[in-house]
Amino acid sequence: MAMPILNKSLIQSGDINTKTPIALPKQEVFDYPEKILQFGTGVLLRGLCDYFVDKANRSGQFKGRIVVVKSTSKGDADAFETQDGLFTHCIKGIDEGKEVEEYIINSSISRTLTASKEWDSIMACATSPDMQIIFSNTTEVGIQYVTNDSITAACPSSYPAKLLAFLHARWQHFDGASTAGMVIIPTELIINNGDVLKGIVLRLAADHSLPASFVSWLTESNHFCNSLVDRIVPGSPDSATSTAILGQLGYEDSLMIISEVYSLWAIQGGAEVKKILGFAAADKGVVIAEDIEIYRELKLRLLNGTHTFMCGMSYLLGFRLVKEVMANSYLSKLIMNLMLSELALAIPYKMDFKVADRFGRAVLDRFRNPFIQHKLIDITVQYTTKMRMRNVPLLLNYYQIFGKAPELFCMGFAAYLQFMHSVKEENGKYFGDSNGELYPIQCDYAGYFHEAWKDFNLTKVLADKTLWGEDLSALPGFEAAVTKYL
Repeated sequence: MAMPILNKSLIQSGDINTKTPIALPKQEVFDYPEKILQFGTGVLLRGLCDYFVDKANRSGQFKGRIVVVKSTSKGDADAFETQDGLFTHCIKGIDEGKEVEEYIINSSISRTLTASKEWDSIMACATSPDMQIIFSNTTEVGIQYVTNDSITAACPSSYPAKLLAFLHARWQHFDGASTAGMVIIPTELIINNGDVLKGIVLRLAADHSLPASFVSWLTESNHFCNSLVDRIVPGSPDSATSTAILGQLGYEDSLMIISEVYSLWAIQGGAEVKKILGFAAADKGVVIAEDIEIYRELKLRLLNGTHTFMCGMSYLLGFRLVKEVMANSYLSKLIMNLMLSELALAIPYKMDFKVADRFGRAVLDRFRNPFIQHKLIDITVQYTTKMRMRNVPLLLNYYQIFGKAPELFCMGFAAYLQFMHSVKEENGKYFGDSNGELYPIQCDYAGYFHEAWKDFNLTKVLADKTLWGEDLSALPGFEAAVTKYL
Protein backbone atom coordinates (compact mmCIF):
# COMPACT_ATOMS: atom_id res chain seq x y z
CA MET A 1 0.00 0.00 0.00
CA ALA A 2 1.38 3.38 -1.04
CA MET A 3 2.20 5.82 1.73
CA PRO A 4 0.35 9.17 1.79
CA ILE A 5 2.13 12.36 0.68
CA LEU A 6 3.01 14.93 3.32
CA ASN A 7 0.71 17.93 2.90
CA LYS A 8 -1.73 20.12 4.79
CA SER A 9 -4.63 17.67 4.38
CA LEU A 10 -2.59 14.85 5.91
CA ILE A 11 -1.74 17.05 8.92
CA GLN A 12 -5.36 18.09 9.39
CA SER A 13 -6.65 14.52 9.04
CA GLY A 14 -4.53 13.33 11.95
CA ASP A 15 -3.67 10.19 9.96
CA ILE A 16 0.11 10.34 10.37
CA ASN A 17 0.98 6.94 11.80
CA THR A 18 4.65 7.44 12.54
CA LYS A 19 6.81 4.97 14.43
CA THR A 20 9.16 7.84 15.28
CA PRO A 21 8.36 10.85 17.52
CA ILE A 22 7.88 13.91 15.32
CA ALA A 23 6.95 17.55 15.96
CA LEU A 24 3.76 18.31 14.00
CA PRO A 25 2.56 21.85 13.13
CA LYS A 26 -0.36 23.35 15.00
CA GLN A 27 -3.50 24.19 13.01
CA GLU A 28 -3.30 27.93 13.67
CA VAL A 29 0.06 28.25 11.89
CA PHE A 30 -1.69 27.94 8.52
CA ASP A 31 -3.57 31.17 9.25
CA TYR A 32 -0.52 33.25 10.15
CA PRO A 33 0.16 36.25 7.82
CA GLU A 34 3.03 36.28 5.33
CA LYS A 35 5.80 38.40 6.88
CA ILE A 36 8.89 37.20 4.99
CA LEU A 37 9.88 37.11 1.32
CA GLN A 38 12.64 34.56 0.73
CA PHE A 39 14.73 34.38 -2.43
CA GLY A 40 15.87 30.76 -2.73
CA THR A 41 14.60 27.26 -1.92
CA GLY A 42 17.96 25.74 -1.02
CA VAL A 43 18.59 23.38 1.86
CA LEU A 44 20.63 25.92 3.87
CA LEU A 45 17.76 28.41 3.94
CA ARG A 46 15.29 25.69 4.86
CA GLY A 47 17.58 23.99 7.37
CA LEU A 48 18.62 27.18 9.16
CA CYS A 49 16.59 30.34 8.52
CA ASP A 50 13.23 28.60 8.00
CA TYR A 51 14.01 26.34 10.95
CA PHE A 52 14.26 29.37 13.25
CA VAL A 53 11.01 30.85 11.90
CA ASP A 54 9.19 27.53 12.35
CA LYS A 55 10.49 27.16 15.90
CA ALA A 56 9.33 30.68 16.78
CA ASN A 57 5.89 29.99 15.30
CA ARG A 58 5.56 26.86 17.43
CA SER A 59 6.16 28.91 20.58
CA GLY A 60 3.94 31.78 19.43
CA GLN A 61 6.85 34.24 19.34
CA PHE A 62 6.66 35.29 15.68
CA LYS A 63 3.37 34.21 14.06
CA GLY A 64 4.46 34.78 10.49
CA ARG A 65 5.06 32.71 7.38
CA ILE A 66 7.36 32.84 4.37
CA VAL A 67 6.69 33.41 0.67
CA VAL A 68 9.51 31.69 -1.22
CA VAL A 69 10.72 32.98 -4.58
CA LYS A 70 12.19 30.35 -6.86
CA SER A 71 14.41 31.75 -9.61
CA THR A 72 13.58 29.18 -12.31
CA SER A 73 10.74 26.84 -13.18
CA LYS A 74 13.08 23.85 -12.99
CA GLY A 75 13.43 21.62 -9.95
CA ASP A 76 11.18 21.20 -6.98
CA ALA A 77 8.59 24.01 -7.30
CA ASP A 78 5.90 21.42 -8.00
CA ALA A 79 6.89 19.47 -4.89
CA PHE A 80 6.42 22.58 -2.74
CA GLU A 81 2.95 23.04 -4.23
CA THR A 82 2.03 19.36 -3.81
CA GLN A 83 3.19 19.39 -0.20
CA ASP A 84 1.77 22.85 0.64
CA GLY A 85 5.29 24.01 1.53
CA LEU A 86 5.64 21.38 4.26
CA PHE A 87 8.87 19.40 4.61
CA THR A 88 10.49 17.10 7.12
CA HIS A 89 13.63 18.31 8.86
CA CYS A 90 15.76 15.55 10.41
CA ILE A 91 18.28 16.88 12.93
CA LYS A 92 21.04 14.40 13.70
CA GLY A 93 24.40 14.78 15.35
CA ILE A 94 26.44 15.26 18.48
CA ASP A 95 25.63 17.94 21.06
CA GLU A 96 27.92 18.28 24.07
CA GLY A 97 29.12 14.73 23.52
CA LYS A 98 25.61 13.24 23.30
CA GLU A 99 23.91 11.83 20.21
CA VAL A 100 20.80 13.75 19.13
CA GLU A 101 18.06 12.67 16.71
CA GLU A 102 15.01 14.87 16.18
CA TYR A 103 12.26 15.07 13.52
CA ILE A 104 10.20 18.17 12.71
CA ILE A 105 7.58 18.94 10.05
CA ASN A 106 8.47 22.52 9.12
CA SER A 107 5.40 24.63 8.29
CA SER A 108 7.04 28.06 7.92
CA ILE A 109 6.52 28.27 4.11
CA SER A 110 3.08 29.42 2.99
CA ARG A 111 3.65 29.28 -0.79
CA THR A 112 6.36 29.17 -3.45
CA LEU A 113 6.35 31.46 -6.49
CA THR A 114 8.47 31.02 -9.62
CA ALA A 115 9.98 34.38 -10.58
CA SER A 116 9.92 33.79 -14.35
CA LYS A 117 6.24 32.85 -14.34
CA GLU A 118 4.69 34.62 -11.34
CA TRP A 119 6.50 37.94 -11.09
CA ASP A 120 3.23 39.86 -10.75
CA SER A 121 2.34 37.78 -7.66
CA ILE A 122 5.77 38.47 -6.19
CA MET A 123 5.38 42.20 -6.80
CA ALA A 124 1.94 42.06 -5.19
CA CYS A 125 3.71 41.05 -1.96
CA ALA A 126 5.30 44.52 -1.98
CA THR A 127 1.88 46.02 -1.23
CA SER A 128 1.33 43.91 1.91
CA PRO A 129 1.65 45.81 5.21
CA ASP A 130 2.51 42.49 6.91
CA MET A 131 5.70 42.06 4.88
CA GLN A 132 8.72 43.10 6.95
CA ILE A 133 11.70 40.87 6.14
CA ILE A 134 13.65 39.54 3.15
CA PHE A 135 15.99 36.53 3.27
CA SER A 136 18.18 35.39 0.39
CA ASN A 137 20.65 32.71 -0.57
CA THR A 138 21.22 33.03 -4.29
CA THR A 139 24.82 31.71 -4.01
CA GLU A 140 27.79 34.06 -4.14
CA VAL A 141 27.22 34.45 -7.91
CA GLY A 142 23.73 35.80 -7.21
CA ILE A 143 24.90 39.00 -5.53
CA GLN A 144 26.52 40.63 -8.54
CA TYR A 145 26.00 43.82 -10.50
CA VAL A 146 24.47 43.17 -13.92
CA THR A 147 24.41 46.04 -16.41
CA ASN A 148 21.21 46.96 -18.23
CA ASP A 149 19.09 44.81 -15.90
CA SER A 150 15.65 46.36 -16.29
CA ILE A 151 13.51 46.60 -13.15
CA THR A 152 10.39 47.17 -15.27
CA ALA A 153 10.81 43.95 -17.24
CA ALA A 154 8.47 40.97 -16.83
CA CYS A 155 11.13 39.68 -14.44
CA PRO A 156 14.57 41.23 -13.81
CA SER A 157 17.42 38.76 -14.34
CA SER A 158 19.61 39.34 -11.27
CA TYR A 159 18.67 39.13 -7.61
CA PRO A 160 19.75 42.73 -6.81
CA ALA A 161 17.55 44.01 -9.65
CA LYS A 162 14.61 41.89 -8.46
CA LEU A 163 15.13 43.32 -4.96
CA LEU A 164 15.29 46.89 -6.28
CA ALA A 165 12.09 46.39 -8.29
CA PHE A 166 10.32 45.03 -5.19
CA LEU A 167 11.49 47.86 -2.93
CA HIS A 168 10.64 50.54 -5.50
CA ALA A 169 7.12 49.14 -5.89
CA ARG A 170 6.75 49.10 -2.10
CA TRP A 171 7.96 52.70 -1.80
CA GLN A 172 5.43 53.78 -4.42
CA HIS A 173 2.53 51.88 -2.84
CA PHE A 174 3.12 53.24 0.67
CA ASP A 175 3.98 56.78 -0.49
CA GLY A 176 7.48 56.57 0.94
CA ALA A 177 6.35 55.85 4.50
CA SER A 178 9.34 55.02 6.74
CA THR A 179 7.30 52.26 8.40
CA ALA A 180 7.19 50.40 5.05
CA GLY A 181 10.94 49.75 5.10
CA MET A 182 12.23 46.17 5.20
CA VAL A 183 14.92 44.26 7.05
CA ILE A 184 16.99 42.60 4.31
CA ILE A 185 19.30 39.74 5.31
CA PRO A 186 21.44 38.05 2.66
CA THR A 187 23.01 34.75 3.76
CA GLU A 188 25.34 34.34 0.77
CA LEU A 189 28.93 33.47 1.76
CA ILE A 190 30.35 36.92 1.03
CA ILE A 191 32.13 39.06 3.62
CA ASN A 192 29.88 42.01 4.56
CA ASN A 193 27.15 40.56 2.34
CA GLY A 194 24.56 43.13 3.42
CA ASP A 195 26.83 46.06 2.59
CA VAL A 196 27.75 44.52 -0.77
CA LEU A 197 24.10 43.95 -1.69
CA LYS A 198 23.12 47.47 -0.63
CA GLY A 199 25.92 48.93 -2.76
CA ILE A 200 24.75 47.05 -5.85
CA VAL A 201 21.10 48.04 -5.29
CA LEU A 202 22.09 51.71 -4.96
CA ARG A 203 24.19 51.47 -8.12
CA LEU A 204 21.23 49.99 -9.99
CA ALA A 205 18.98 52.75 -8.63
CA ALA A 206 21.39 55.29 -10.12
CA ASP A 207 21.41 53.40 -13.43
CA HIS A 208 17.63 53.69 -13.57
CA SER A 209 17.66 57.37 -12.50
CA LEU A 210 15.26 56.67 -9.65
CA PRO A 211 14.21 59.72 -7.57
CA ALA A 212 16.41 61.03 -4.77
CA SER A 213 13.46 60.66 -2.38
CA PHE A 214 13.37 56.92 -3.13
CA VAL A 215 17.12 56.59 -2.61
CA SER A 216 16.77 58.37 0.75
CA TRP A 217 13.98 55.96 1.77
CA LEU A 218 16.08 53.03 0.57
CA THR A 219 19.05 54.00 2.74
CA GLU A 220 17.24 55.39 5.79
CA SER A 221 14.12 53.20 6.17
CA ASN A 222 15.54 49.81 5.14
CA HIS A 223 18.11 47.74 6.99
CA PHE A 224 20.62 45.80 4.89
CA CYS A 225 22.12 43.47 7.49
CA ASN A 226 25.46 41.69 7.18
CA SER A 227 24.99 38.11 8.31
CA LEU A 228 26.86 34.86 8.77
CA VAL A 229 25.27 31.42 8.64
CA ASP A 230 26.73 28.24 10.03
CA ARG A 231 25.04 24.86 9.85
CA ILE A 232 25.92 21.77 7.86
CA VAL A 233 22.90 20.85 5.71
CA PRO A 234 24.29 18.42 3.11
CA GLY A 235 21.19 18.37 0.93
CA SER A 236 18.58 15.76 0.24
CA PRO A 237 19.47 12.38 1.75
CA ASP A 238 20.45 9.52 -0.54
CA SER A 239 17.79 7.08 -1.66
CA ALA A 240 18.56 4.39 0.94
CA THR A 241 18.58 6.88 3.83
CA SER A 242 15.42 8.56 2.61
CA THR A 243 13.57 5.23 2.24
CA ALA A 244 14.60 4.14 5.73
CA ILE A 245 13.52 7.41 7.39
CA LEU A 246 10.24 7.77 5.52
CA GLY A 247 9.45 4.13 6.24
CA GLN A 248 9.58 5.02 9.93
CA LEU A 249 7.60 8.23 9.47
CA GLY A 250 4.89 6.61 7.33
CA TYR A 251 4.53 9.19 4.56
CA GLU A 252 6.22 10.38 1.35
CA ASP A 253 8.25 13.58 1.37
CA SER A 254 10.41 14.60 -1.61
CA LEU A 255 11.56 17.77 0.19
CA MET A 256 13.03 16.12 3.30
CA ILE A 257 16.34 17.50 4.56
CA ILE A 258 18.90 16.38 7.16
CA SER A 259 21.08 18.75 9.16
CA GLU A 260 23.49 18.69 12.06
CA VAL A 261 22.42 19.90 15.53
CA TYR A 262 24.60 23.00 15.67
CA SER A 263 23.12 26.19 14.25
CA LEU A 264 24.27 29.82 14.14
CA TRP A 265 22.86 32.83 12.35
CA ALA A 266 24.74 35.99 13.30
CA ILE A 267 22.98 39.14 12.08
CA GLN A 268 24.41 42.64 12.31
CA GLY A 269 21.81 45.03 13.65
CA GLY A 270 20.55 47.11 16.55
CA ALA A 271 17.37 47.42 18.60
CA GLU A 272 15.09 48.22 15.65
CA VAL A 273 16.26 45.17 13.69
CA LYS A 274 15.92 42.99 16.78
CA LYS A 275 12.33 44.18 17.27
CA ILE A 276 11.32 43.24 13.72
CA LEU A 277 13.11 39.88 13.80
CA GLY A 278 10.80 38.50 16.47
CA PHE A 279 11.70 34.91 15.59
CA ALA A 280 15.23 35.42 16.96
CA ALA A 281 14.08 35.12 20.58
CA ALA A 282 13.05 31.48 20.10
CA ASP A 283 16.55 30.06 19.68
CA LYS A 284 19.99 30.97 21.04
CA GLY A 285 21.39 30.13 17.59
CA VAL A 286 20.17 33.51 16.28
CA VAL A 287 22.50 36.29 17.41
CA ILE A 288 21.69 39.92 16.62
CA ALA A 289 24.55 42.28 17.45
CA GLU A 290 26.14 45.52 16.25
CA ASP A 291 29.42 43.65 15.71
CA ILE A 292 29.39 40.09 14.36
CA GLU A 293 33.06 39.99 13.38
CA ILE A 294 33.93 37.62 16.22
CA TYR A 295 31.55 34.99 14.80
CA ARG A 296 33.03 35.37 11.32
CA GLU A 297 36.56 35.00 12.67
CA LEU A 298 35.73 31.95 14.78
CA LYS A 299 34.04 30.16 11.89
CA LEU A 300 36.62 31.17 9.28
CA ARG A 301 39.68 30.27 11.37
CA LEU A 302 38.60 27.32 13.52
CA LEU A 303 36.03 25.53 11.37
CA ASN A 304 37.07 26.48 7.82
CA GLY A 305 40.77 26.83 8.64
CA THR A 306 40.98 23.45 10.33
CA HIS A 307 39.07 21.87 7.44
CA THR A 308 41.66 23.33 5.05
CA PHE A 309 44.55 21.77 6.93
CA MET A 310 42.97 18.39 7.57
CA CYS A 311 41.49 17.68 4.12
CA GLY A 312 44.68 17.23 2.09
CA MET A 313 46.56 15.36 4.79
CA SER A 314 43.68 13.00 5.50
CA TYR A 315 42.90 12.38 1.83
CA LEU A 316 46.49 11.42 1.07
CA LEU A 317 46.37 9.00 4.02
CA GLY A 318 43.41 7.21 2.43
CA PHE A 319 40.46 8.79 4.25
CA ARG A 320 37.49 10.12 2.27
CA LEU A 321 35.02 11.54 4.83
CA VAL A 322 35.51 13.98 7.71
CA LYS A 323 33.80 11.62 10.17
CA GLU A 324 36.21 8.81 9.20
CA VAL A 325 39.16 11.05 10.03
CA MET A 326 37.69 11.94 13.42
CA ALA A 327 37.11 8.26 14.19
CA ASN A 328 40.89 7.73 13.95
CA SER A 329 42.32 8.35 17.43
CA TYR A 330 45.70 9.64 16.23
CA LEU A 331 44.35 12.06 13.63
CA SER A 332 41.51 13.33 15.82
CA LYS A 333 44.02 14.26 18.55
CA LEU A 334 46.32 15.88 16.02
CA ILE A 335 43.45 17.94 14.59
CA MET A 336 42.30 18.99 18.07
CA ASN A 337 45.83 20.13 18.97
CA LEU A 338 46.21 21.97 15.66
CA MET A 339 42.93 23.80 16.19
CA LEU A 340 43.14 24.63 19.90
CA SER A 341 46.90 24.91 20.49
CA GLU A 342 47.88 26.76 17.32
CA LEU A 343 45.01 28.22 15.29
CA ALA A 344 42.91 29.42 18.25
CA LEU A 345 45.94 31.20 19.72
CA ALA A 346 46.60 33.11 16.50
CA ILE A 347 43.15 34.43 15.51
CA PRO A 348 43.77 38.01 14.27
CA TYR A 349 40.90 39.38 16.35
CA LYS A 350 41.04 40.17 20.05
CA MET A 351 38.90 37.73 22.04
CA ASP A 352 38.92 35.71 25.24
CA PHE A 353 40.65 32.38 24.59
CA LYS A 354 37.85 30.63 26.50
CA VAL A 355 35.42 31.78 23.79
CA ALA A 356 37.62 30.34 21.04
CA ASP A 357 38.21 27.13 22.99
CA ARG A 358 34.48 26.61 23.59
CA PHE A 359 33.68 27.25 19.93
CA GLY A 360 36.50 24.95 18.81
CA ARG A 361 35.32 22.05 20.93
CA ALA A 362 31.82 22.43 19.50
CA VAL A 363 33.34 22.32 16.01
CA LEU A 364 35.16 19.08 16.87
CA ASP A 365 31.81 17.55 17.91
CA ARG A 366 30.43 18.62 14.53
CA PHE A 367 33.34 17.01 12.70
CA ARG A 368 32.56 13.74 14.53
CA ASN A 369 28.90 13.72 13.45
CA PRO A 370 28.28 10.13 12.25
CA PHE A 371 25.23 11.16 10.20
CA ILE A 372 26.90 13.73 7.92
CA GLN A 373 28.62 12.48 4.74
CA HIS A 374 31.09 15.37 4.42
CA LYS A 375 33.57 14.56 1.66
CA LEU A 376 37.19 15.64 2.08
CA ILE A 377 37.61 16.09 -1.68
CA ASP A 378 34.86 18.75 -1.64
CA ILE A 379 36.79 20.77 0.93
CA THR A 380 39.86 20.83 -1.37
CA VAL A 381 38.02 22.85 -4.04
CA GLN A 382 39.99 26.12 -4.57
CA TYR A 383 42.53 24.82 -2.08
CA THR A 384 45.16 27.55 -2.62
CA THR A 385 42.72 30.44 -2.21
CA LYS A 386 41.32 28.86 0.95
CA MET A 387 44.83 28.39 2.38
CA ARG A 388 45.71 32.02 1.66
CA MET A 389 42.45 33.55 2.94
CA ARG A 390 41.84 31.33 5.96
CA ASN A 391 45.25 30.32 7.24
CA VAL A 392 48.07 32.59 6.09
CA PRO A 393 46.80 35.43 8.35
CA LEU A 394 46.94 32.93 11.25
CA LEU A 395 50.51 31.99 10.36
CA LEU A 396 51.63 35.61 10.29
CA ASN A 397 49.89 36.39 13.58
CA TYR A 398 51.38 33.28 15.22
CA TYR A 399 54.85 34.55 14.30
CA GLN A 400 54.04 37.98 15.75
CA ILE A 401 52.98 36.41 19.03
CA PHE A 402 55.42 33.51 19.40
CA GLY A 403 58.22 34.26 16.92
CA LYS A 404 58.47 30.68 15.66
CA ALA A 405 56.90 28.20 13.24
CA PRO A 406 53.69 26.46 14.41
CA GLU A 407 54.56 22.75 14.10
CA LEU A 408 51.22 21.23 13.13
CA PHE A 409 50.45 24.15 10.83
CA CYS A 410 53.67 23.27 8.96
CA MET A 411 52.56 19.63 8.71
CA GLY A 412 49.19 20.63 7.27
CA PHE A 413 50.81 23.09 4.86
CA ALA A 414 53.23 20.40 3.63
CA ALA A 415 50.28 18.06 3.05
CA TYR A 416 48.55 20.80 1.04
CA LEU A 417 51.64 21.18 -1.19
CA GLN A 418 51.82 17.42 -1.67
CA PHE A 419 48.11 17.25 -2.51
CA MET A 420 48.72 19.89 -5.21
CA HIS A 421 51.34 17.62 -6.84
CA SER A 422 49.55 16.54 -10.03
CA VAL A 423 50.67 13.41 -11.89
CA LYS A 424 48.30 13.77 -14.84
CA GLU A 425 46.89 16.57 -16.98
CA GLU A 426 43.98 15.99 -19.34
CA ASN A 427 42.12 18.70 -21.26
CA GLY A 428 43.17 21.36 -18.78
CA LYS A 429 42.19 19.25 -15.78
CA TYR A 430 44.75 18.04 -13.26
CA PHE A 431 44.87 14.90 -11.15
CA GLY A 432 46.95 13.82 -8.15
CA ASP A 433 47.68 10.33 -6.86
CA SER A 434 46.60 8.90 -3.52
CA ASN A 435 47.92 5.37 -3.09
CA GLY A 436 47.32 4.53 -6.75
CA GLU A 437 43.94 6.31 -6.98
CA LEU A 438 43.68 9.46 -9.09
CA TYR A 439 41.86 12.44 -7.57
CA PRO A 440 40.88 15.80 -9.15
CA ILE A 441 42.77 18.94 -8.16
CA GLN A 442 39.96 21.50 -8.39
CA CYS A 443 41.95 24.68 -7.88
CA ASP A 444 42.66 27.70 -10.07
CA TYR A 445 46.37 27.23 -9.26
CA ALA A 446 46.50 23.58 -10.33
CA GLY A 447 48.40 24.52 -13.49
CA TYR A 448 50.88 26.60 -11.50
CA PHE A 449 51.72 23.67 -9.23
CA HIS A 450 51.78 21.22 -12.13
CA GLU A 451 54.71 23.20 -13.51
CA ALA A 452 56.25 23.90 -10.10
CA TRP A 453 56.44 20.22 -9.18
CA LYS A 454 58.44 19.36 -12.31
CA ASP A 455 61.50 20.80 -10.56
CA PHE A 456 60.18 21.69 -7.13
CA ASN A 457 61.77 24.69 -5.42
CA LEU A 458 60.08 25.27 -2.06
CA THR A 459 61.83 28.59 -1.48
CA LYS A 460 60.49 29.94 -4.76
CA VAL A 461 56.93 28.78 -4.02
CA LEU A 462 56.93 30.21 -0.48
CA ALA A 463 58.36 33.52 -1.70
CA ASP A 464 55.66 33.95 -4.36
CA LYS A 465 53.57 36.90 -3.20
CA THR A 466 50.99 36.28 -5.94
CA LEU A 467 50.09 33.10 -4.05
CA TRP A 468 50.27 34.31 -0.45
CA GLY A 469 50.35 38.09 -0.45
CA GLU A 470 53.51 37.75 1.65
CA ASP A 471 57.00 36.23 1.34
CA LEU A 472 56.57 33.14 3.50
CA SER A 473 60.17 32.07 2.90
CA ALA A 474 61.24 35.00 5.09
CA LEU A 475 59.55 33.53 8.17
CA PRO A 476 62.29 32.04 10.40
CA GLY A 477 62.13 28.23 10.50
CA PHE A 478 58.99 27.90 8.38
CA GLU A 479 60.66 26.56 5.26
CA ALA A 480 62.74 24.08 7.27
CA ALA A 481 59.67 22.75 9.08
CA VAL A 482 57.63 22.39 5.87
CA THR A 483 60.59 20.63 4.20
CA LYS A 484 60.76 18.15 7.07
CA TYR A 485 57.14 17.14 6.63
CA LEU A 486 57.32 17.10 2.83
